[in-house]
Amino acid sequence: MSLGRRLVIAVSTAACLGAQALPAAAATDSDTEVVSRGVTIPAFYNPPASLPAANGALIRSEPLHLALSLPGLNGTLPGEATRLMYKSTDSNGRPVAVTGAYIEPSAAWKGSGPRPLVAVAPGTMGQGDQCAASMGLEHPLRLNGQTVSLGYENLAIYRLLAKGVAVVVTDYAGLGATDRLHTYVNRADEAHAVLDAVRAARALAGASVTSGSKVGLYGYSQGGGASAAAAELQPSYAPELTLAGTYAGAPPADLNAVTKAIDGSDLAGALGWSLNGFLQSDPELRPIADAHLNEKGKAALKDLSTMCVGDALFGYAFAKSTNWTKDGRSISEIIRSEPKVQTFLDEQRIGTHAPKSPVRLATGTADNLVPHGQARDLAATWCKKGVDITYKAVVLPSLGDALLNHFAPLLADQGSAISWLTDRLAGEPAKSNCWSMPVQP
Repeated sequence: MSLGRRLVIAVSTAACLGAQALPAAAATDSDTEVVSRGVTIPAFYNPPASLPAANGALIRSEPLHLALSLPGLNGTLPGEATRLMYKSTDSNGRPVAVTGAYIEPSAAWKGSGPRPLVAVAPGTMGQGDQCAASMGLEHPLRLNGQTVSLGYENLAIYRLLAKGVAVVVTDYAGLGATDRLHTYVNRADEAHAVLDAVRAARALAGASVTSGSKVGLYGYSQGGGASAAAAELQPSYAPELTLAGTYAGAPPADLNAVTKAIDGSDLAGALGWSLNGFLQSDPELRPIADAHLNEKGKAALKDLSTMCVGDALFGYAFAKSTNWTKDGRSISEIIRSEPKVQTFLDEQRIGTHAPKSPVRLATGTADNLVPHGQARDLAATWCKKGVDITYKAVVLPSLGDALLNHFAPLLADQGSAISWLTDRLAGEPAKSNCWSMPVQP
């Protein structure tokens, strides 16, 4: 693939998947700024040495400049943003500081009841702090010679703000906050971060959302998995929250299928982010990784831990994991041969619990990066559990490129997804179409 084509994909496709990371550093209360791949990470993102006890408790906040904004008669358009740091709990039950942003819209909410709130779970941002979604609001595009990042989630965020919906966006555990590596596609970490972002937004002084505000979740790709996981874990993790609806687009529900699909694809770098996240979540897996990865594989994982999606497209597009292992087997083959790793991935599967609120699940029929079949299977599984599912198969022709096939449904379906979600926030009941679910993908 030519460099020009990769740049086009890096910029235009970021709307589906993006970020850069640092080696894990000790939590600190200092005002020290960290420089990562030529980008200065504000001291705000350094977590304190001790965290509050309550999940969703605000640790700190400060005004956040929206780069894409205009003056308006009723204040800045599309709204006023606040950078957040709040407390969450990771999959091991340990406290973790998570960053994000809350945006108070200038537009009035025209539906019934108080202004609603949507938690946006970002799509793939890579594994680096300077490309966290909250930084993407302030710096929508970075091209500094070392980092290529795009705040592509801004499109969905701004569309929600235009409807008078308040938005809180999470950076997830370890993305933004500089004390650990991002646990990419960790089901519990991401679900907790999304739900605790709602709690943090409600606690923010000056926010118009109240305990009576309806709450929705929105996410595509990695974000689709995070919002889906949050919907199914909400009854146990955040029972005080009532969800009006969840949009989960192209969720990576079955990591066995997804890790196999991304291997050798445009976004092969995501395989490295996944492995790094697995090792961050469960250090007991490291001896297994050390036994199977060769020096090239170990170097790739270290390199990718500091990359955004754009960087990975330039550096690792179409990389094959058979070149990263000592015996030439693929990562998927090794996973199948290692019971401990397989058990870890099985625990990440989304669909083992039933959401208690409506879900709109969409997936592109030509998507072979986050495979359509495993996403459709999630919808069918939830239907069998009695969940109120609106399933949408986005039928588009194959564009001949896995990343584009994954990206195109996001744009094609985004307007309908946001309309469906705002209808739920306005109090309109969902209409399940589980009866129409196809038997086969």
